[in-house]
Amino acid sequence: MDLVCKVYVVFILALIAVGVNGWPKNPGDIPDLPHTIQMSYNTSPELGTGQFLWGFFKEHSMPKTQQDFLEEARRDIPEVSVEEVEARRKRGDDLILLDVREKDEVRAGYIDGAVTIPRGFLEFQVAGQIPTTDKDVVVYCAGGARSLLAAKVLRSMGYERVTSMAGGITRWKDAGYAVVRDRQLSAEQLERYSRHFLLRQMGEKGQGKLLDAKVLLVGAGGLGSPSGLYLAAAGIGTLGIVDADVVDLSNLQRQVLHSTDRIGVLKTESAKQTINGLNPDVQVRLYNERLTVDNVMDIFQDYDIIVDGCDNFPTRYLVNDAAFFAGKPVVHGSIFQFEGQASVFKPHAGPCYRCLFPTPPPPGMVPS
Repeated sequence: MDLVCKVYVVFILALIAVGVNGWPKNPGDIPDLPHTIQMSYNTSPELGTGQFLWGFFKEHSMPKTQQDFLEEARRDIPEVSVEEVEARRKRGDDLILLDVREKDEVRAGYIDGAVTIPRGFLEFQVAGQIPTTDKDVVVYCAGGARSLLAAKVLRSMGYERVTSMAGGITRWKDAGYAVVRDRQLSAEQLERYSRHFLLRQMGEKGQGKLLDAKVLLVGAGGLGSPSGLYLAAAGIGTLGIVDADVVDLSNLQRQVLHSTDRIGVLKTESAKQTINGLNPDVQVRLYNERLTVDNVMDIFQDYDIIVDGCDNFPTRYLVNDAAFFAGKPVVHGSIFQFEGQASVFKPHAGPCYRCLFPTPPPPGMVPS
């Protein structure tokens, strides 16, 4: 029977029902009907024609409420307690926690190790962050409602082992379990670094790590200048700069940290002015001296990463050796005309600069 005929039959039956039983005054007067109602010519004698039609229209025509969606999700998605989730974490079970709250909620605290995807972006981002659909996924939100709906969506997307944490993070906190909070960013920082947050590998958590990081620039010349600018723009919290030279007019065609009005000024001071003008979040520490065997270990000890932008071999080998013994990664760069080299040397995790080039070239062999 096509749709037009079905509608016509329903309409005729409705008229008969109203004539025989009278139309019910409100839905509360009618008993609950089975979840699935099959349209047929034989109505249940217990319900009567009018009540049957009311149930049919309620099931197939009336919009679903929030409660309807939640009830459907509870029928389809198993719920787990916060105690069970914590026990599985302590056992080291292969478990993925998925936080579907909004970003401002996550900033107030989340379960350590959880993947965070706002509910509104779930369908668009989950495949990138949880690419395997046969993993155990426990979804949680603030109170357990959004996680049920999100878990139902995941089930429809092919995720086979999805549960919802009953009570959400509110019950988790009430049970005394730990939550973590990332570095709290100001409103200005949230806007300044907003493009970083679009990168899945970065996000607000990654930005917080950058703001806590300490990087030392060895040299504020042709290599140190662009490195310093980009590190400052990215929001590295502390930048140290080692250089004993002053700004010269011949520097300005490539050393972009400096400007014409700073000729004769120490390069470290010039660099600080430029960096502070670009990003006031960055704390700049100045070392107006050359690196030597006497000061290098004291300077290196406060930094996480060393950026080697020096222009001579003695300093380059000194940086390598001191970083090796201090256990500091070195980001190395060198350039001559149209040729350059770039590498990262991490002590005890791979070769160092001296492994590649055991001894410096004889004086005068390599042009400066």
